[in-house]
Amino acid sequence: MDRRHLLRAAVIGAGAVTLGFTFPRHALAYPAMPGASPYGALGAANGNGIKLPAGFTSRIVARSGQTVTGTGYTWHNSPDGGACFADGSGWIYVSNAENNSPNGKVSAIRFNSSATITSAYAIGTGMARNCSGGPTPWNTWLTCEEVDTGYVYETDPWGVNAKVRRSAMGRFNHEAAACDPVRQVVYLTEDKPDGGFYRYVPNAWGSNTALASGTLQVLREIGGALSWANVPDVDGSPTPTRDQVANMKIFNGGEGAYYRNNVCYFTTKGDNKVWAYDAAANTLAVVYDDNVPGALLTGVDNLVGDAHVGDLYVAEDGGNMEICIITPGDVVAPFLQVTGQASSELCGVAFNPAGTKLYFSSQRGTTGSGSGGITYEISGPFRTSL
Repeated sequence: MDRRHLLRAAVIGAGAVTLGFTFPRHALAYPAMPGASPYGALGAANGNGIKLPAGFTSRIVARSGQTVTGTGYTWHNSPDGGACFADGSGWIYVSNAENNSPNGKVSAIRFNSSATITSAYAIGTGMARNCSGGPTPWNTWLTCEEVDTGYVYETDPWGVNAKVRRSAMGRFNHEAAACDPVRQVVYLTEDKPDGGFYRYVPNAWGSNTALASGTLQVLREIGGALSWANVPDVDGSPTPTRDQVANMKIFNGGEGAYYRNNVCYFTTKGDNKVWAYDAAANTLAVVYDDNVPGALLTGVDNLVGDAHVGDLYVAEDGGNMEICIITPGDVVAPFLQVTGQASSELCGVAFNPAGTKLYFSSQRGTTGSGSGGITYEISGPFRTSL
């Protein structure tokens, strides 16, 4: 039995994970394998240097160091993780700036119902290497510092309230955050080769003050069984959080995280895997592993799910600059490819609330420098049913 079938047998034999997004258990066959995209093959590169399926178009909504069209706001360097928030009949796209301290920040672009940009502004400044993060159910953005002594900050997409440091969520090399409203916890990834997978259990839930206090836990594995253990010292000094709990489950370079239907999906760049943590069953499965025949998704990074059918969109940090789709039928295929930017990475993938626009950034653009970052919008016939 080859590795692919061993992995699938292990997952299905355990009967552990409600996988396949909204699909029933019998449809599951992780890990996903290369196949035909539901959107068809990619066409030739368009005027923005992006290869897209038929019917899709792109536009540039912001460039680092340049004024966002229709506003007086200068877009930040090194755009990274992002998310969209409903704003009446329009929406707001927020984007991190992965700049060294004190130039880490978060910016926002506001769109009306016609996708016209109406304003742009900062929602948090004076931080360090804001990499990824995650939205909360109460419409704030958790921005995460990717440094060994990094914090999570809660920010306001509307730019009204000042950022607030959430010290109880731990001080470590943060990457992404994903909120689980059922268990009322926040999952956190750590960008270290020997990093942990954490969850923060706040003392309250449902408002922009909910995360002020709580308990940080890390996933551990003993005899194949998973459990959560409290981290004794969330300040991570002098002993890093990942070194405080015996039998911590190690993940090689935690990256993006996305929660849906009792499952937190997250990526690890060191071994090019996409994982599914089933919170209801307390089990793990490998959604995608590049050690399969014909593997095409490498450099896994930020990811997001679509608003309708449960497709995952995974951006590449490196690879061949693609955003790949992983379908509920366990097929992985390119959705788009950015050309002429081999020294960059793709990040900040996010859908607008209706699921009709996909946003992402090329962190270093054509220049290979953070000052060359480009933020894009993709429009087209995203599928609404299977």
